Parts: sequence; C-alpha cells; structure tokens
Amino acid sequence: MKLTVHTNPAYEILIEDGCLQQIGRQAKVLLPKAKRTVLVTDSHVGPLYVQSVKEALEAAGFTVFVQAFPAGEQSKNLQTISSFYRAFAQAGLTRTDFAVALGGGVCGDMTGFAAATWLRGIPFIQVPTTLLAQVDSSVGGKTGVDLPEGKNLVGAFHQPALVLIDPQTLATLPETFFADGMGEVIKYGCIRDKAFFDHLCREDCRRWLPEVLFTCADIKRQVVEKDERDTGERAILNFGHTFGHALERVQHYSGLTHGKAVGIGMVLMAQLGEASGITAPGTATQIQSLLEQYGLPSSSPVRIDDLLPATAYDKKNSGSSIQLVLLKTIGECLTRDIPRTELSALCEALR
Repeated sequence: MKLTVHTNPAYEILIEDGCLQQIGRQAKVLLPKAKRTVLVTDSHVGPLYVQSVKEALEAAGFTVFVQAFPAGEQSKNLQTISSFYRAFAQAGLTRTDFAVALGGGVCGDMTGFAAATWLRGIPFIQVPTTLLAQVDSSVGGKTGVDLPEGKNLVGAFHQPALVLIDPQTLATLPETFFADGMGEVIKYGCIRDKAFFDHLCREDCRRWLPEVLFTCADIKRQVVEKDERDTGERAILNFGHTFGHALERVQHYSGLTHGKAVGIGMVLMAQLGEASGITAPGTATQIQSLLEQYGLPSSSPVRIDDLLPATAYDKKNSGSSIQLVLLKTIGECLTRDIPRTELSALCEALR
C-alpha cells in the first residue's frame, strides 16, 4: 500500500512487509547526489534491525555511519541532539547527504530535528518500527525534543523524504509497546472515523493490521495536507494530548508512556465535553471500554488539580487562552478556545 503526502516537499508512505530492505534502492532514486548517511537508532531497535538496514544502504553504494542512543523518552533532550550533531560532523554529512531514523517516535522526532537544523536542513528518511510511530509520529513533519518544562517545546517542521512502514517489525514489539501505540490508533477513530472506531471494537486490530496502519496514515495525510504548519485543522490531531502531555510531564517522562497518557487524556476530555454539553453522553465510556480492550489504562493516576498547572506549557496555548480539542460524538470533533483562567472551573466535573 502506498500513499503520497502532498506537502512541500511531497513524499511517499510505503506500507509493505519487508520494505526495510528497499531503503537503499529507494534512497538512491530520491537522493541521487547523496554519498553518506547516518543511521540513527536506539538501544532496543538497533540489535534487531541495524545490520540489515545498514547492509541495504551499503548495497546501494552509500557510506553508512551508525549512531545509537539509550531507548526511552528520557533521552529526548538537547544533550542527545548534540551527540547526533557530532556524529553528523564526524561522518562529514553535506547538504546532499541524509539521515535515517530507525526506531520509534522518540528516534524519529529527534533525528528529524537534527536533520532540520544540521547545515540548516538535510533530508531524512523515517523508518518507524513501533505502532505509535507507524500510525502517527513518522508522518507530518513534526520534529522536536523535550525540555524539563514540557514535551516537544523545541522543534521544527521538517517533512521526511520517505516513510517506510514494515508491519513485520511489529511482531518483535513487546505487548506493552503495541498497546501504547493503540492510544493513537483509537484517537483517529475518535476524531474522524466512527466506522474505524467500531471496527476496532468488533475485531482485534492485529487481524487487519495493514489496513489499520493505512487508515491512520491516510487520516493524518488528509489533515496535514490542509494544514502543514499546524495553524488550524491540524489541532484536532492533539485530541487527548492536553491532559496526556501534562500526565507525562508531572511524572517526569518516566511514568505513563505517551500512548497510555493520551488514552487517559481522551477520556478526561470526553468527560469534560459531556459535562459541558458539547459531547454526546456516553462517549467517554465508549472510549474507556475500547482502551481497556487493548490493554490501556482508562483513568488518571494523577488528580486533575495536579495536572492543570502542567497544561500551562501546552503548545496549544495562545496568549491567555488554551485550545481544547473536544468531541461532538465518536468520529466528529471540534476545537474550542477558552481563557486559561476558566479551565479549572470547566474541569469541575473531573474532580
């Protein structure tokens, strides 16, 4: 299966078993002037796939340098980015060369940011190996790193040259990480596709995984094409993220993983919407049930009053207001700007 994302520049998403082995040939066609590449990966993914991807690139004539970092959100910081820059310098990457992100969302976000800022921008290829990265973070060109003050506060828009999604990599994914990715999968059903949401309820997604990957990537493609720089409709992709990112922050990025935090954030936002008369009654319960079906938590371990201060660092803040993404019903959403001073009162139903 193949999708073309019509951004500037445009690029393809290839979803196919074994497509990791195509990376050398694909890169040669896309980047004919390139001679060198830095293959960035983490300590979990590297032992599984680095050698085969490196050999595929070398077979196409590229000189390949490997840069690995400790897996986990804790590595998503400017110190790790500095190590990438040193690797790029030692490899002698020029503006016609490229980087490869082989791993999950943390790897893709950081490699993309390093590529966006090295020599003011070099190409990079996304090779996502986790469900969360395959359905969400590898598409759309958002790159960045975390600060102690909040998640993804430093970043850049930098579209990949290519996204290679190999469903076979998910077979080696520990169950907890597969469940983590389901937080973002369920999000797509919530904001745009009720039939997809209902299908997830009826049938285990592992039985129709390529279609799941395609549907999520296609929904994101449609939204990104209309709003590449996140100034309007793209905000709907952040459903559940206001409280989700706050959960991650108050736990210092070492508690709930991203997908689990977003899942809880979706429930909280649906409950808030129901209490405000915007969201159809029973929507939060539907989301909770589906999260639990896929092994995800559905209630917050942190009190709402402890979460609210962390939302001050949400990227959807604008002046004294914050933009909330709310559901009307499953498959239909809207955005609502409210003064930050009113957020606490609005959350009364969550206490």
